[in-house]
Amino acid sequence: MRRWILNVWLLGAKELRSLMKDVTLALLIVFAFTGAIVVVANGVKAEVSNASVAIIDNDRSELSRQLRDAVRAPYFKPPEDIARADVAPAMDASRYIFVIEIPERFQADVLAGRAPSVQLLVDATAMTQAGLGASYFQQIFAQETLEFLRARGLMEQLPLRVTSRIRFNPNATSAWYTSVMQIVTDVTVLAIILVGAAVIREREHGTIEHLLVMPVRASEIAFAKILANGFVILVASVASLWFVVHGALDVPLAGSLALFAGSMLIYLFSVTALGMWMATMAPSMPQFGLFAVPVYAIAYLLSGAATPLESMPPTIKALAECLPTTQFVTLSKAILYRGAGMDVIWPELALICGWGALFVTLAVQRFRAMLARQG
Repeated sequence: MRRWILNVWLLGAKELRSLMKDVTLALLIVFAFTGAIVVVANGVKAEVSNASVAIIDNDRSELSRQLRDAVRAPYFKPPEDIARADVAPAMDASRYIFVIEIPERFQADVLAGRAPSVQLLVDATAMTQAGLGASYFQQIFAQETLEFLRARGLMEQLPLRVTSRIRFNPNATSAWYTSVMQIVTDVTVLAIILVGAAVIREREHGTIEHLLVMPVRASEIAFAKILANGFVILVASVASLWFVVHGALDVPLAGSLALFAGSMLIYLFSVTALGMWMATMAPSMPQFGLFAVPVYAIAYLLSGAATPLESMPPTIKALAECLPTTQFVTLSKAILYRGAGMDVIWPELALICGWGALFVTLAVQRFRAMLARQG
């Protein structure tokens, strides 16, 4: 056993030196955990930002002016007055995403207890802005109307009062979510690519024959590649989480960084083994890339990082809940956003360990068979 550990250590050191000499992969790792995180966090926004708004105010009352003043930055640009006849041409030309029309006698109807309607026209080709913006307007108009009634002592007439409380991300800042999920995405992609490239590089460079004449076993070579590449990704991802996400982007981390790193270590063991298994079935790097893309795409789309599991069809949801990527996304959210401990995430870790054992077994068997064919 001591000899096995020593061989894995020495072969792992060789893998690290080989990886550091590969300038392309080294630059890819650096960019994935620095520039890519910042670009995605600042460039991909789920919230409404600087949306263009026009308004038709037929009431010209205190309440209508109050509603107009409530539409402000950073969510919306200052509303511009527009005539009804100009609405269709302006929206066809994409000058405005939202057009608000306040009817005549709006304030009078509100004070009389009637239910007047404010018309909101939305350009739904701006999909994210349109869907969220319409919801924002509903909240803004409801809040401003309640404030208007409260100032006149009429709130007591309402049968109920709605109070919303948002936990873990009170301002619904998309960068808090996208930056962390980008790290999860990068970990998955690089875990598959790096170990796969390490296996194929040995074949393409002819150095696999050197390994065959050494007094080492297939399991030692396989574990050295898995552990060495997983170690590089672990260090890079934890450093990125602390210095880039928490430091540069100012995203709060509610849970234990050590617990997250330990969970990632188990996940990396599983995914790097998957990458090695895939590499043993691909004779060249281009074919490995074509093989890896659909595997990663399916794992990512079903992980819950891009689309909530609750919005998936029942059959797909049941399948997604079994995948290790889904379990890692779930426990990452639990630890980093909600401060969960081991008592909460142990079911996800157990499932990831099960997948890891399966992938390692398959990878070592395929790798041993590949070496036998080479020999």
